[in-house]
Amino acid sequence: MNKALGIIATALPVMIVVSLIMLARSLPGYFTNQQYLAGAIFLQVLLVCLWFYDHAFFPLLMFTFLWAGTNVPLSGSWTMARWAVLGAGAFVGFMRSLRLGRQHYDPFHLVSLFCVASALVSAMVSALPGFSALKALSLFLLFLYGAAGARLVLRDPDRFFRGLLLACEINVYATAVCYFVVGLEVWGSSNSMGAVEGVVTAPLLLWGALVAGTRNLRIRRAVSCAGALYLVYFSVTRAAFLATAVAIALLLIGTRRQKRLMQGAVVAVCLFAAMAVLSPQRFEDYRTSFIEGVVYKGHQAEGLLGSRLTPWQETSEIIRQHPYFGSGFGASLTNEKSFGEAGSFRSTADTNREHGSSYLAIVEWMGLLGIVPFVVLILLLILAVRRAFARLRATGNVAHYSVPVMMVVAAGLIHALFEDWLFAVGYYLTVFFWSFAFLLMDLVPRTSDNRALIVHGMRFRFSPRAPADYPAAAGTRPVR
Repeated sequence: MNKALGIIATALPVMIVVSLIMLARSLPGYFTNQQYLAGAIFLQVLLVCLWFYDHAFFPLLMFTFLWAGTNVPLSGSWTMARWAVLGAGAFVGFMRSLRLGRQHYDPFHLVSLFCVASALVSAMVSALPGFSALKALSLFLLFLYGAAGARLVLRDPDRFFRGLLLACEINVYATAVCYFVVGLEVWGSSNSMGAVEGVVTAPLLLWGALVAGTRNLRIRRAVSCAGALYLVYFSVTRAAFLATAVAIALLLIGTRRQKRLMQGAVVAVCLFAAMAVLSPQRFEDYRTSFIEGVVYKGHQAEGLLGSRLTPWQETSEIIRQHPYFGSGFGASLTNEKSFGEAGSFRSTADTNREHGSSYLAIVEWMGLLGIVPFVVLILLLILAVRRAFARLRATGNVAHYSVPVMMVVAAGLIHALFEDWLFAVGYYLTVFFWSFAFLLMDLVPRTSDNRALIVHGMRFRFSPRAPADYPAAAGTRPVR
């Protein structure tokens, strides 16, 4: 039997190659068409990444969503390909997790399933039922991947986070070159750049600098973190400022370094005071531009949140008109178009407009009845962030992998207060955020006792007296 299988395994590749040669001779048009060749290459890359799922699939997933959502050549070709990648990753990840038999599920995963069911129900009563149903399907694929496939990176977390930190460093320098050298706004808008750098890159690089095992690596990541912080400042987005500040505050307070916050504030005040004394005109110009461009965003007459008042008011009006079932998941209508008159399956200005907040957007889509599971989901996520912070505060072990995940999730929840991306599945930050949200559920303790947490067959005990038992970054030391 084994000999027959060996013969088949040896002969099968030869037969495939011979078949392809014969097909190329009989139908040469299929092998000279650029679209067919690109599709064949894409399929091969996808199959290879699925074969090495634990290590290679998450980078491929983020690569495809980033390519489709940024201003780079051939970005339109990945608009459909990203859904094929997400669908394949969700299915294969689910089957692989069943095969391993080591996954555990908690109320967070159950509530995420209820959110998908609620989104499907809202699609049935939506003004755009087909469009909304596709949006609900994309949410299902994302949550299925998060609940199964994304969690498999914890089988080798050290490799995953090292690769992620390297990707963040590359992102900082590549963004700086595109914006300051080439003049290409690769992220499309300042809000997107601020979201990526403030929610993901800056918090992760700050954590990476703290847990670096060598001095050179620490300096390298610290310089990259400073670059990410400058890009956040360059984006001139208040949501990114606030999200980054919250993530940094959680890290410093959790490690009992509150004095660093005060020292940083004192240094900043001294620098501004020195600038005002040495160059008063330049300081006045800087202050004026900061107040008008950052604080009021060109809406000084309307007040601090003047730039958000219009989308908030319009969204609130539509919620009052359709309070119970909403407009359908992912389908947003304007006041100029009556509810139920739209019939397009494409995402247009009438179905994809600014809300000014992810939470207002989901209320408009789902209504007060359908929003319940989404509210529970967010609350469970906040409780997970609280448990991770409490554990960091109790142990001071900043090298634990729950720390960077907690920082990203907390920054994302804050940022979503002023930007409506949290449930927009086609957005690259949404895919990254929810993948980390499901990882956080595996990395934080569920209770305050010392019962063990099983993470894919690896047993860890969460005891405030035993920080060495944490799944911490290899080659690091606890920073207290």
